[in-house]
Amino acid sequence: MMKGMEGANVEQMLLGHIDEVKQAMNKVDNLSAEYRKLDITSKKCIQKFGVVRFNAFENMGSDLSFAIALLDYQNNGVVISSIYSRSESHTYAKPIISGESSYFLTEEEKQALTQALEKK
Repeated sequence: MMKGMEGANVEQMLLGHIDEVKQAMNKVDNLSAEYRKLDITSKKCIQKFGVVRFNAFENMGSDLSFAIALLDYQNNGVVISSIYSRSESHTYAKPIISGESSYFLTEEEKQALTQALEKK
C-alpha cells in the first residue's frame, strides 16, 4: 500500500482521494441531470415518419403528389400533403395528436400515418 509513497502522509493521501471521489460524484450528478434534459427534449423531436407518393390525377405522368407523416415519441405531429397538377399545387397540414387527427385524412395520408406509427 505504501509502495512509492516516500514520506507521504497517509491521512493527506486519503483526504485527497476523498476529494477526487466527491468531484467524480458531482460530475456524475451533473451528467445525470443533463441526460434527463436531453431525454425529455428528444421525446419532443421527430422520431417517426412515413411517406407516400402518389398520382393525384389520372392524366398526370408521375407520382408528384405526396403525403408525409412526422411524429414524435408520443405520436404527436403533423401530416403534410401536397397535391400536384400541371397548373397548380396545393399543400395541406393536418395536426396529429396521440396518433389521430381531428381532420379528415385521405387514404394516402392514412397510409403515411400508419407507416409512421409502425416505427418504433
